[in-house]
Amino acid sequence: MPKLVPLAPSAPWVELRTTAADWKKADPKLLGAMLTQLHLVRAFEEKVLELAGEGLVHGPAHSSIGQEGGAVGSIIGLRGSDQVNGSHRGHHQFLAKAFSYVAPKLTPVEDFSDPLNDVLYRTLAEILGLEPGYGHGRGGSMHLRWAEAGGLGTNAIVGGGVPLAAGAAMAHLRAGTGDVAITYFGDGAVNIGATLETMNLAAAWSLPVMFFIENNGYAVATRVDEATKETRLSGRGPGFGIPSWKVDGMDPLAVHLATTEAVKLMRSGGGPTVIEADVYRFFHQNGPFPGSAFGYRDKQEEAEWRARDPLERTAAEMIARGLIETRQVDELRRRCLDAMARHTERLVEPDGNRRRIRADMWPDKAFVDVGIRGELPSHEGKRICEAETHGGALRETKFVDAIADVLHRRFETDASLLLFGEDVHRLKGGTNGATRGLAAAFPGRVIGTPISEAAFTGVACGLAMDGRYRPIVEFMYPDFMWVAADAVFNQIGKARHMFGGETGVPLILRTKIAMGTGYGSQHSLDPAGIFSTAPGWRIVAPSSAFDYVGLMNAALAGTDPVLVIEHVDLYQRSDAVPEDLDYVIPLGKAKVVRPGSAMTVLTYSAMVHRTLEAVEALGVDAEVIDLRTLDFASFDWDTVGESIRRTNNVLIVEQGAEGTSYGGRLADELQRRLLDWLDQPIQRVHGRKASPTISKVLERAAFAGTAEVAHGLATVMAGKGSPLDPSLVEAVA
Repeated sequence: MPKLVPLAPSAPWVELRTTAADWKKADPKLLGAMLTQLHLVRAFEEKVLELAGEGLVHGPAHSSIGQEGGAVGSIIGLRGSDQVNGSHRGHHQFLAKAFSYVAPKLTPVEDFSDPLNDVLYRTLAEILGLEPGYGHGRGGSMHLRWAEAGGLGTNAIVGGGVPLAAGAAMAHLRAGTGDVAITYFGDGAVNIGATLETMNLAAAWSLPVMFFIENNGYAVATRVDEATKETRLSGRGPGFGIPSWKVDGMDPLAVHLATTEAVKLMRSGGGPTVIEADVYRFFHQNGPFPGSAFGYRDKQEEAEWRARDPLERTAAEMIARGLIETRQVDELRRRCLDAMARHTERLVEPDGNRRRIRADMWPDKAFVDVGIRGELPSHEGKRICEAETHGGALRETKFVDAIADVLHRRFETDASLLLFGEDVHRLKGGTNGATRGLAAAFPGRVIGTPISEAAFTGVACGLAMDGRYRPIVEFMYPDFMWVAADAVFNQIGKARHMFGGETGVPLILRTKIAMGTGYGSQHSLDPAGIFSTAPGWRIVAPSSAFDYVGLMNAALAGTDPVLVIEHVDLYQRSDAVPEDLDYVIPLGKAKVVRPGSAMTVLTYSAMVHRTLEAVEALGVDAEVIDLRTLDFASFDWDTVGESIRRTNNVLIVEQGAEGTSYGGRLADELQRRLLDWLDQPIQRVHGRKASPTISKVLERAAFAGTAEVAHGLATVMAGKGSPLDPSLVEAVA
C-alpha cells in the first residue's frame, strides 16, 4: 500500500471577511471617500445605460452597476503613480483611479471639484465616441486610457490586458519605484491561456502585479460552475506560488483591507498577488436590462444580490457610526445625478421628443487614420550612409554576428533596452547565435522566457507602452506569431491608434524565415505578408549585414513597433561592415542593387541574392531593387515609381506561400498607382499554395528559389516580346 503524503501550496490562500469591529475602526475619511466614489460611479453608469437605451451609445455599454465595491475598495488606497487596467467592463475601475488621482480627499458633503467634473465629462464623451474624450472618441466604452492618472487602458479582448499590466509592473520593478499595477478581469478570462501564462511569468519574475478577479458568476450567460470545476477562482494563484485572497466584493471595506495587505506585500518585493472578489452585475452583459430578461438568471437571485448593494452597505455602516445622516446620503445621490445630467447636456441636445449628439462634439472625419503610427525619426546628427558611400574602415563578418554586434553596441548606449525570448540567454546566443555574448555582458537585461509567447509578448507591449523601456522580442520562428496573435496584432499594433494616436509602442520583434531547414509547416513562414495588413507595424527585411546594422539602428530610434525579418540563408553569409556600428539607414529607403532597363524586379531579404544570381545567369538587363522596408506606410514609392516609369515592366519576387503573400498586395497597390506606366500586368514569383512540409523534395517544391526567379524573368521578357532561350532558362533552373 503506497504512502500518501498530503501536499499544500507554497503560497497562502485565505478568505478575508470584515467584522463589525473592522467597520467601527475604519478611518472615517476613507469611508467618506469610498461612499462618494461609489455614488459617482453608480450615477455615471446609470447615465450611460440611459443613453444606451436611447440609442446614443454606439456599440456596447457594459455597465458595472453592482460591481462598484470591488473597484473602489481596491483602488482608493493606491498611489497616483500606481497603475490599473481592465477589461470590456472597466468603467468603474477607470473612474475610481481617475477620481483618486484628481480628488484624493473626496468627502460626501462637499461639492465636486472642477478636475473631478472634467473626469466625468471626458469619460462620458469617450464612451459616446466624441472628440472631448480621452481618446478623442476612438476608444469608446471598452478602450479607456488616461496614462497620467495611472489608467493603462481597458481592453475589449477578454484577458488581453493581463500581460500588458505585467509589463507595466516589470517597468516599476526595474525602475525601483515601489509602484504596483493591478489588472482586473472576470471569471471568463481566468481560464484563458494568456492570463495563466502571465501568472506564471509574474511569479517567476516576482513582478508587482495584482491579478484582481471580479467573479460575477457569469461569462455573459455561462455560469462559472459550467466553465470550471474549481469555482473559487483565487485558487489559481497558489498553483503558481502566488499569495491569494478571496473576499466579498459587495463589501468595499473587505476589498480595501485585502488590497492593503496585497499591495504591502508587492511593494516590499513579494511578487504578484491574486484577489478574487465575489461581485454581481445587476444588469445583463450589455445594455439596460437584467439578466433575468434573457432567461439565464432568475429574479430571486437578482433580488438577493441587490440586497447586498455596496452603496447601501457602506452608507448603513457610516450612519450606524454617526458619520453621516440619511439625508446627506440622499443629497450625495442627488448631486451625483445632477452632475451627470449637466455633463450629458454638454454632449447631447433635444431633437423633437428625442435627443441627439451635438454635431460639434463628433471627431473630425479627417482624424480617422491619424496616429496609426508615429512619425519616422529624423536621425538628426547621426551618420546616414550606405555600404557604397561609407568612408571608414570595414571588416568582414557573418550576418548573424552582425546582429549580435549591433545589439551589443545598442545595449551599451541605451540602458532602456531589454531582450526577451526563448533561450536567448543560453546556447551561446540562442538557437542561432544572434544574441551571442549579450546575457553575460548585460546581466538582467537579456531575459530567457518560458515557452509562453502570448504572455511575454504582451509583457513587452506593456513595457513599451510604459515608455521607460524599449523591449526587443525574439520569436524563434515567425509562425509563433499566431500563438501570440492577440498581443501582436490587437495590442501592439493597434494601441497607438486605439488610444487616440498618442501612445507610442517602441518595440522590436525579431524573427527569421527558415524555409529549407526541414522544420515543416509550423516553422517556415515568411511573415511579411501578414504583418503588412496589420495597422501600426513597420517592417524591415535586410539582405546584408551592413543593411541590418543600419536598419536596426533606425528601428530603435523610433516609437513604433518594428518587425525585423531575418533569414537563415543569410546568417552565415559574410559581408563588410564598419568597425563603427553607429550609422543609420533610415526606414523607408529602398536600394537599387543592380541598375537596368528591361524590367524592375522588387524583392527583399535572401531573395535579393537569388534574384541577382538568376539575372546574371540569364543576362537580363533587369533593375533589381532591394525594398528593405516593407510596410506600406514607409515604403519607398519614389525609388520604386521612378524605376517602373523607366522600365514599364515589373516582377515581384518573394519566397513564401501564395496564401500569405506580400507581393499580392504590393502588386495591387502598384497597379493602382502606376497602371498607365505598365506595358503588361505585374508578374510575381512566390511559393506554392501549401506551406513547406518536412520531405526535402516537397519542401523545395513549396517555396521559391533561383529556379522560380528564372522562370519569372522569362515570363516578363516574353511579355515584352523578347523571349529568353528556354534551354538557358532551364539550365539556370
